[in-house]
Amino acid sequence: MFFDSWNGLLRVVVVGVCAYAALVVLLRLSGKRTLAKMNAFDLVATVALGSTLATVLLTSDVALAEGVLALALLIGAQFAVAWTSVRVGLFRRAVKSTPTLLVWQGRLRDRELREQRVSRSEVWQAVRSQGVGGLDRVAAVVLETDGSFSVIPASSAGGLDALDDVPDVPRG
Repeated sequence: MFFDSWNGLLRVVVVGVCAYAALVVLLRLSGKRTLAKMNAFDLVATVALGSTLATVLLTSDVALAEGVLALALLIGAQFAVAWTSVRVGLFRRAVKSTPTLLVWQGRLRDRELREQRVSRSEVWQAVRSQGVGGLDRVAAVVLETDGSFSVIPASSAGGLDALDDVPDVPRG
């Protein structure tokens, strides 16, 4: 229960060091996008990588080569999704969400809050975290594709061209 064999411990150390090194190399080869802020697909890939690494480390039925191949497959799939979504608009819309406008010119957009399951308190917290004291001083709050909030204070709104990729922004 507490100790089976020295061979088992040695296997975890050797395979662990090798699998970790392989994971680092594969992540570096795949580029920064693999470790970017997470959307749903990034989260799935990250959890799958962690689960695969744990399986390789703790299951003697899985050879190191099989584990490294599984890690490479997951990273390759993530790379392919990111590469394709940058180049093919239809694919991008299928795999990624779009940002959602939650506050416009100091007014909460209740329908969007309900659709995105965001409470007023969460919006107010995001506004406070930016050092803004009231919604009347906010040009926009956007729920980003990674689940974070972007707050644009009215004092620094400028032309609001940063909202060009946000649907339903009133124009004019």
